[in-house]
Parts: sequence; C-alpha cells; structure tokens
Amino acid sequence: MLIPPGAQESVRAFYGGVLGLEEKQPPHSLAHLNLVWFAAGEGEMELHFLPDPNPPDGTDQRHICLVVDDLEDYRRRLTEAGATITSAVPIPYRPRFFCRDPLGNLVEFTTIQGDYRLAQ
Repeated sequence: MLIPPGAQESVRAFYGGVLGLEEKQPPHSLAHLNLVWFAAGEGEMELHFLPDPNPPDGTDQRHICLVVDDLEDYRRRLTEAGATITSAVPIPYRPRFFCRDPLGNLVEFTTIQGDYRLAQ
C-alpha cells in the first residue's frame, strides 16, 4: 500500500499498535525504500507499506480485507482508537465493516461463518 513519505510511525501505530500485527524486517536489499512490513494471517500473508509522494487521496475504494476471529473485538479496538467505522453491503455468513487507516487506506474487517455461496 502506498503511504506518504514520513508516515511510517503512523502505520506502525495503527497496524502494529491498534490491530496487533507483527512487524517484519523488510529485505536488506530494499532498505533504501523505507518500507514497513507486517505479517498477517499466521505468516502466510504480508502487508507492505511503501512511501510514495503521490499516495491515494483517501477516497479510493481499493482495499485490503482482514479476516479476524472476533469481529466485535476489532470494532471495539478501532472505535477506542478513534477510527470511524462504516457499514458494508451484507454478505451472507460474512459480517463485516470498513474503516480507513490514519493515512486514508480503506480496510475491510470480516469474519467467516460459512460459505456465502450456499445462501439463498
């Protein structure tokens, strides 16, 4: 995800502090880019944040989706951190909501309770 230059501490505070993701050391060969990386989902996925002088303006609808075990816990954490929660069009067996991180990136939170394709 693109972030404004110098916004790495905001990324760390939100994704590491509020969401509790584990920060990873980016490869040494990329150190000059000042990236911030996080592990997500038992190590099988990563979130990469790249400083760019022209990041999205905060109205973009492209987003990442984080599947979490306790959706209400994340809603509480985000609300306590001052994030604005927005509802989403319902998907069967996938309660969900959205918020923007401190840099305007859109993040969806959901929990999977079954196969949405089986709903009628």
